[in-house]
Amino acid sequence: MISLYTNKTEYIADIADELRLFLAKEEITEAENAAADVCVTLEGGGTERHARAQVNTEKGMAVYEWDCVIPQGADALEIKRREKRAVKIAAFRAMANVYGVMPPWGSLTGIRPTRLMRELYMRHGEAEAIRMMRQDFDVSEEKLALAKSINAVQQPILDSQTEKDADIYIGIPFCASRCLYCSFASQVRTKKTDMAGYLAALKKDITLGSAILKQAGRKIRAMYIGGGTPTVLTAEELDGLIAHALEAYAGFNGEFTVEAGRPDTITKEKLGVLKKYGVSRLSVNPQTMNDATLELIGRSHKSADIIAAFNMARDMGFDNINMDVIAGLPGEHAADMEHTLDEIIKLSPENLTVHTLALKRSSRLVTEGEKYPMPEAEEVEHMAHMGSEAAARLDMRPYYMYRQKYMSGNLENVGYAKPGTECVYNIDMMEDTTAIMSHGAGAMTKCVYDAARRVERVPAPKEISTYIAKVEKLSGEKARLFL
Repeated sequence: MISLYTNKTEYIADIADELRLFLAKEEITEAENAAADVCVTLEGGGTERHARAQVNTEKGMAVYEWDCVIPQGADALEIKRREKRAVKIAAFRAMANVYGVMPPWGSLTGIRPTRLMRELYMRHGEAEAIRMMRQDFDVSEEKLALAKSINAVQQPILDSQTEKDADIYIGIPFCASRCLYCSFASQVRTKKTDMAGYLAALKKDITLGSAILKQAGRKIRAMYIGGGTPTVLTAEELDGLIAHALEAYAGFNGEFTVEAGRPDTITKEKLGVLKKYGVSRLSVNPQTMNDATLELIGRSHKSADIIAAFNMARDMGFDNINMDVIAGLPGEHAADMEHTLDEIIKLSPENLTVHTLALKRSSRLVTEGEKYPMPEAEEVEHMAHMGSEAAARLDMRPYYMYRQKYMSGNLENVGYAKPGTECVYNIDMMEDTTAIMSHGAGAMTKCVYDAARRVERVPAPKEISTYIAKVEKLSGEKARLFL
């Protein structure tokens, strides 16, 4: 257990995130005075701030100080950004000195490093942005190169946006079973599931949301049906839902993705529905091609089913298919990852998303963790590198990325794509550059203001019954974002 004190309590969660880069699962408690294991203070006023971090644990003792300048006329948002950056950097450097570790993303703990780099480019120019990433945030050369390459791929897609663009997300928070590592607010579909009630509410949500965007003069750029597992719906249910969505958003002809996901839910009839309505991008997600791991993580299918589902989709004319894999699954090692990637290379999808396992606190993998052997962080990092190498063999390049808390090795999830097949929705969503009207339980609607400097969000209730009961109220909250 590590105690943390700061005189700027509004930043305590941000400072704690820096500590977690070094402490793994060790608990962090808030202290009432400066005698804590970690003490971070911020002093000053006007245009000057001085951050000081002192770490004094059984690992050793270190002090680090960081000064920052507040520009004349800075608004409250800019002042907060610079103060938070100062205390985070001071805490990170002091911890790094004590623990002798330098995480690959340095002091960055947010989920969108590429967005930060783009903002720095816009504010300070390319040379200064790179200097700050390298010297202020301590980002490694490898991760800096990754972020730069992703930004280069994204820029033409972001340049094609207009301030009137919006994306549509439709959520199906149900799965055929619950995976060992999952903490999402998804339910297992059973005979007792009120799917008819959920779909009725979802269609109403879509009707109300489309009216808001029409009134706001928005143009739909991309549509994404995700989950959960959308193909847990029957072919008839899928048909009714997509027909309703395309009627509500009449005139939409942009990128249309459906996250089919698990092969045990994919049928020829369902793929026929998706093809009929012009779905242009499909996800068939193996996570691993090792049958023993599939059984361990709670998947009710084999690797042969993944191959069959992929080939069926290909035979039906789907020419932009994504596949997800996870580095760091329980019981897996580099040889297992190599087998998975070899099988995927044979299939040759257009997109490959390489996830690093995130240990979610509410997942069974964490609550029952002692049952499951986990690979070491260094091996997980090697497995992620193998994913990058496999993508290169498929002539793919990284086009988007995001990070999560509690990821193995403090790494990242990276989406790779063959040129011209990048998922517009993924870029828009992760870079916070485009408004997203979301429909469904647990879905997040967001509106972007002031050239992406400010983003406001409206979350939908995660509980299915609450969502059904509050669809109209939720619509009113969304309207306040857009109108």
